Amino acid sequence: MAHYVYEFTEGGRDMAGLLGGKGANLAEMTRMGLPVPPGFTVSTEACRSFLIAGAEPDGLAHEVSDHLTGLERAAGRRLGQPDDPLLLSVRSGARFSMPGMMETILDIGLNDESVLGLAKVSGNERFAWDSYRRLVQMFGSTVMGVDSERFESAMAQLKEARGAADDLGLDASDLAALVEVYKDLIRQETGEYFPQLPAEQLHRAILAVFESWNGERARIYRHREHIPDDLGTAVNVQTMVFGNLGPDSGSGVAFTRDPATGARGVYGDYLSNAQGEDVVAGIRNTVPLDALKHLNPEAYVQLRDHMGMLETHYRDLCDIEFTIERGKLWMLQTRVGKRTAEAAFAIAAELVDEDLITADEALARVGGDGLARLMFPRFDTGAVGSALAHGIPASPGAAVGAAVFDSAEAVRRAAAGEKVILVRQETTPDDLPGMIAAQAVLTSRGGKTSHAAVVARGMGKVCVCGAEELTVDTRARQFTAVGTTVEEGTVLSVDGSEGAVYLGAAPLVDSAVMRYFETGERSAGLVDAVARAMEQADGVRLLGVRANADTPEDAARARRFGAEGIGLCRTEHMFLGDRRQLVEAMILARTDAERERALEALLPLQRQDFVGILEAMDGLPVTIRLLDPPLHEFLPDRTELAVRLAAAEAHGNPPSEHDSELLDAVNRMHEENPMLGLRGVRLGLVAPGLVAMQVRAIAEAVVARKQAGGDPRAEIMVPLIDTVEELRLVREEVEQVLAEVSQATGVPVRCPVGTMIELPRAALTAGSIAREAEFFSFGTNDLTQTTWGFSRDDVEAAFFSAYLDKGIFKVSPFETIDREGVGRLVNIAVAEGRAARPDLKIGVCGEHGGDPASVHFFHTAGLDYVSCSPFRIPVARLEAGRAALSGTETSDTR
Repeated sequence: MAHYVYEFTEGGRDMAGLLGGKGANLAEMTRMGLPVPPGFTVSTEACRSFLIAGAEPDGLAHEVSDHLTGLERAAGRRLGQPDDPLLLSVRSGARFSMPGMMETILDIGLNDESVLGLAKVSGNERFAWDSYRRLVQMFGSTVMGVDSERFESAMAQLKEARGAADDLGLDASDLAALVEVYKDLIRQETGEYFPQLPAEQLHRAILAVFESWNGERARIYRHREHIPDDLGTAVNVQTMVFGNLGPDSGSGVAFTRDPATGARGVYGDYLSNAQGEDVVAGIRNTVPLDALKHLNPEAYVQLRDHMGMLETHYRDLCDIEFTIERGKLWMLQTRVGKRTAEAAFAIAAELVDEDLITADEALARVGGDGLARLMFPRFDTGAVGSALAHGIPASPGAAVGAAVFDSAEAVRRAAAGEKVILVRQETTPDDLPGMIAAQAVLTSRGGKTSHAAVVARGMGKVCVCGAEELTVDTRARQFTAVGTTVEEGTVLSVDGSEGAVYLGAAPLVDSAVMRYFETGERSAGLVDAVARAMEQADGVRLLGVRANADTPEDAARARRFGAEGIGLCRTEHMFLGDRRQLVEAMILARTDAERERALEALLPLQRQDFVGILEAMDGLPVTIRLLDPPLHEFLPDRTELAVRLAAAEAHGNPPSEHDSELLDAVNRMHEENPMLGLRGVRLGLVAPGLVAMQVRAIAEAVVARKQAGGDPRAEIMVPLIDTVEELRLVREEVEQVLAEVSQATGVPVRCPVGTMIELPRAALTAGSIAREAEFFSFGTNDLTQTTWGFSRDDVEAAFFSAYLDKGIFKVSPFETIDREGVGRLVNIAVAEGRAARPDLKIGVCGEHGGDPASVHFFHTAGLDYVSCSPFRIPVARLEAGRAALSGTETSDTR
């Protein structure tokens, strides 16, 4: 029979797949001897079985009953015992942290009888009724499906009637009356009574947590964070400890280092006379954790000791939840804490300095997505005047957008292309879609451990919490601050690094990290931590990193960013602007002589472009792709030409002969699907002189650079190959031109000739193509289009969002390489290409070359280099290093 339930004493941190992250870490703390309330974990296997079968797994109820009996025996009390009840919490716990996305039910075991026993044994009648109303509220919404706003509205009405600012202003009789109101709500909404049997409460609560795995907010979060849908959640059943017993009790969240900056110190929030959900929900503003040393010095010292012990044990920033029950400290949870990109780099560097981790482990704990965020600009605060409000800097960065006051409006405006700032008193898990859509989140309540802060940090969103100067009125869709009223739609600037909010769009300045990559200027702190990670990555990576660059300026920038050459120089970009007329002349040429004159006019311009790029990349390879797009792309729009000619005719003017010729050419070249038509190598083979002109320009640029004392390393790449015969014909023409230039100048010109693999047939016949190619470069943009049968410009807007929502895609195949389809073609081409030519150089020049997850795939596939846009080069370098770390667990880049 399957084994579904595990005591905390049976597990450990290495069992997160089975016990979930929370259960594994509770077991680990228990093994470490920390004060953890006893309990057991129902495994993720049980959840998966439940979700697949739609019913509770056989034997699960019996196992839960056996473990409950063990808990009762150890506590000397029974679940829901009338005179002295044992109460339980039931919490979710997935393998990957999903803060607030699934369900929690506290105080299981209370009913109309045991609440009186709890009041008597605790000597605190208010505490007992407060605990009971929490259970009825959580159970009613989570298990029985009552809209949580019905309970919140009833609470708000009672507080208003009593003149209470928060729930602490309600006494025992108020709370007892509220329990009856809540139970009536449940009867009205569901037709059921709130269950009085403790065993039924526990059973239904466990199944509700299972079901919450497929709740809307959990599914949205998983898709946003690329967490697989088939993992399931564990359920942790634990003896209750109470932070709401009075001023000598409370709950808090602590971090062993600042999750926003990585700085060492005492970070976290504490709330007296409160349960844990009060802290993260932001219902009451917390006090800094440091205040606990005055409120309860003994518990504070114990907590600091436990924090140090956990950080040393986990060798990382730890996020800790705790409760103090009448002076006694209990540890309720720990996990490796979510942190901002800035904190990730800073902490990794500090832990190396403290000899807790190696440089390789430090590299494994940072990621390219985070590095990209650190390269974003920040606000120039000296140019914006006084801040409208200040709060807690919960997640750094700079964001500008229109204020909106609910999740649905954020989603609606963002879908229309507008940048928005989500403003709330505090967020709840139901606000997740709006948080994803917004540029930043701003709340008037809560701290660094509130729901808004934790989720925003995990998503890399700017966030300012606890801006108490704001009075947020979501119904009126406005907030006031220092006498200023801000209506919905007003543009705000939110500085998540400083915790400040400004009216209007604040100006931006480059980040220090970007300045480091641009200039090499190194400074202490974050920049030094980034520099150290980059040095480590460059020291271990096997993949080279080149740039996609078409101008000397881009080439020079790419080199400053660490590019080791150019993997894709697009020659078509050199035919734009003022040169269009020369291209038009080539297309409209009626004779060979006219065509040759047009090509001769283009040649010196192309040559000079290549000279500048080869100079910027002197001593490094520059892969130059011959003309790829269809020629009609260089002509005016078909409709525009027709309208011009029709307008001239309507005004009685003779039609422009040039426009008429252009329209004839456009009509002649018109294709229903030009991306699969006359382009790439096909164009080179049917347009006389085009290949020769481009190759001659490259060869003469190489000669010019050599004569100037340079070390040019040009490579010629033929696009859109389908068959080896195409490449053979073009290669013969290339070699003939190179020989002619060498003979005419007396300077040897040797340019390797290779091809792009961007069509499925080319990938499947790579062995034969490799006999004519000295290198391959995967054009993964076109390879993805032709493998999937997608026209990227059409399908992304048409149905990709629906495919992502339905889970058909975990991520767009144009963003991250499709390993099963496109990736398989890559692997086939690499294997067959190298079998035919062992020294074959292989790279990738599609934008997948700068995507962190794709870089790891290309490393595994055995490529020699990746190539990407200049600004993604640092990301590719970092991820190439992380990909090379054998046996070192890398941080989750989701």
